[in-house]
Amino acid sequence: MENIENLNQEFEKCRSQLKAYILRITTSKEDTEDIIQETYLKSHKNINSFRGDSSLKTWLFTIASNLAKDLMRSKKRWPENVTDICKEAAMGNQAFFQEAMQIRMSSSQGNFEIKEHISFCFTCVSKSIPLEHQLVLLLKEVHAFKVKEIATIMELTEAMVKYYLRTARSKMVEIYDHRCSLINKTGVCHQCTELNGIFNPKQKAEEELRKIEMVKNADNPDKEHLMDLRLKIVEDLDPFSSAAAELQLHHLQHNNQVMKNHLKNN
Repeated sequence: MENIENLNQEFEKCRSQLKAYILRITTSKEDTEDIIQETYLKSHKNINSFRGDSSLKTWLFTIASNLAKDLMRSKKRWPENVTDICKEAAMGNQAFFQEAMQIRMSSSQGNFEIKEHISFCFTCVSKSIPLEHQLVLLLKEVHAFKVKEIATIMELTEAMVKYYLRTARSKMVEIYDHRCSLINKTGVCHQCTELNGIFNPKQKAEEELRKIEMVKNADNPDKEHLMDLRLKIVEDLDPFSSAAAELQLHHLQHNNQVMKNHLKNN
């Protein structure tokens, strides 16, 4: 009984982190809810097998990670230019913008902020790196697990965790350096400022950008530092409870469907 009570307390304590973690892996609100529910059920069913070799939080993330890997392992990874593909699809989809604008005008979670879209973009772009690399990156840099804990969650050696983390960071830095106009003036992706113009026509994008530490440091040659600042934005934003949650979840649903169709046909 005591174990169940402790489990329930820990589950409620880390539920929001678990949901954010799984959403960034699956990009599906429905899949996220299913995995969180299955994590709860599995943890209760197997609580007697928990020996305390790790924390309850680590154990719950292990269960959730395994469920997410089972779901995603057979799915193709998204291409690096996912934002281009989804932008092109949106431009010909009037219903998408009508629904988004309705959310923007009526929902308390319908605000558009550039920093929110930076976090959204990270979710999409990170799906272009190998699945295990993505999970290690999220666990270490967004959810602050230690390397030893990640090794337990992922069933890897600590050396492999460090390798995956280093490779994941390097690849993400490379993608952003070539694509993100907030970091590199020759970057091809301007969605943050473009969408700001659509959803906040009276708000000057330049003024909003100057509030973001990552953009202030864009001329800094230390690209790893810029990546840390980007990850800090992701860490600080809960995709289910932020001021832009409903709008961004709507965008994510669109991107998810677009990529399903794209990967099916290519």
